[in-house]
Amino acid sequence: MNDASAGYFFEDLSIGMSAEISRTVTSDDIEHFAAAVGDFNPIHVDEAWAQQTRFKGRIAHGMLTGGLISSVLGTRLPGLGAIYVRQTLEFHAPVRPETVVNSHVCITRLDPTRNRVYLETTCTCEGTTVLSGEAVLLVKSHVRPI
Repeated sequence: MNDASAGYFFEDLSIGMSAEISRTVTSDDIEHFAAAVGDFNPIHVDEAWAQQTRFKGRIAHGMLTGGLISSVLGTRLPGLGAIYVRQTLEFHAPVRPETVVNSHVCITRLDPTRNRVYLETTCTCEGTTVLSGEAVLLVKSHVRPI
């Protein structure tokens, strides 16, 4: 039995394994993200300005939502020690402040010659898919070092 909190080894993974987290994206999260990356687009930080857009209010940065995928990958599946190689993202709907985002990953393919794991990635809010994509990670192995 593997202790998932320590991260999985490549040999412990199988197609169909999945993990998820839920997190409320707050106004503070959006403000901190804007400050951390320097993206002060008013759609994210200025409610009066954002009210005049098709979104009718502030929305979270797409990459903030994408970062929640990283959280699942780095802490749950495959977990500690995994190395991000690639991520595709498609944004489908906005994430509003004070909204719960459910981030889900599912293994779709394993490449044992390269210790690579391919995962379908999605984020939903209240049943609506707001983000989808694919992640590729390099995962530690019992027999092949990364």
